[in-house]
Amino acid sequence: MSETPSIVLVHGFWGGAAHWSRVILELSRLGHRNLHAVEMPLTSLADDAERTRKMVASIPGKVLLVGHSYGGAVITQMGNQANVTGLVYIAAFAPEKGESPGSITANNPPEAAANLQPDGDGYLWIKPDKMHESFCQDLSKDEGLVMSVTQKAPLASTFGDTIGDPAWQHKPTWYQLSSHDRMIHPDNQKLMAERMQPKELLTLDASHASLASRAAEVAALIDRAAVSLA
Repeated sequence: MSETPSIVLVHGFWGGAAHWSRVILELSRLGHRNLHAVEMPLTSLADDAERTRKMVASIPGKVLLVGHSYGGAVITQMGNQANVTGLVYIAAFAPEKGESPGSITANNPPEAAANLQPDGDGYLWIKPDKMHESFCQDLSKDEGLVMSVTQKAPLASTFGDTIGDPAWQHKPTWYQLSSHDRMIHPDNQKLMAERMQPKELLTLDASHASLASRAAEVAALIDRAAVSLA
C-alpha cells in the first residue's frame, strides 16, 4: 500500500473528524496506513479550506481528499494543491464556480430543512430531538443521540460562501450518492455528481450519515480510488 496516496478525510457540518471513525477502521483493515482526518472550525469556507490546506501541505507525497457533506465544498475549494491527485465525495456538496452550499440547497430544499435552528451567536444547529430522523435515520436511536449531543454547529453564514476554481474540474473524482438523504436532497447530489463525470458513481440506499451507516461500502469506494491513483 506504500504506493497509494495518503488519505485525508474532511468532515461536514454538525460533526467533526470522529464522524469518520468507522471508515478509518475499514480503511485500516484494507491496508491503508497513511490516514488523516482534519478537524475544521466550521467558521467559514476560507477558514476550513485553509485548515485543510495546511494539513495536506504537511503530508509528503500524493494525497487523496475525501469530503463528506460540506466537506465536499472544502475539498472543491482547496483541492487544486499540487500533491492532491484525486477527490472522493461522500453525500457531499460539489459546487461549481460561484456556487455555494446554500445556493445549491435552494434548488431542492431537503426534507430536514425545517429541523435547523439558529442560535443568538449565528451558529446553526439541528434541533436535538430531530438529529436522528434528519441526519442518520439508518443508525440506531442511541447512535443518533450521541451525534445529536456531540454535533458541531457551523456558522450559518458559511452556507453562503462561494467556490473559486473548483478542483473537481481538474482532478479525477468519485462520488457516493445517498438516495435517502434528508440533509442534501438526492436530486442535488445527482446533479452535482453527473456534471463532474466521476470515474465511479456509487448510489447507496443510505441516510446523510452513510460514512457511519455504510462504512464498508464507503471505505471500499475510497480504496478503489486510492488504488487507481497508485
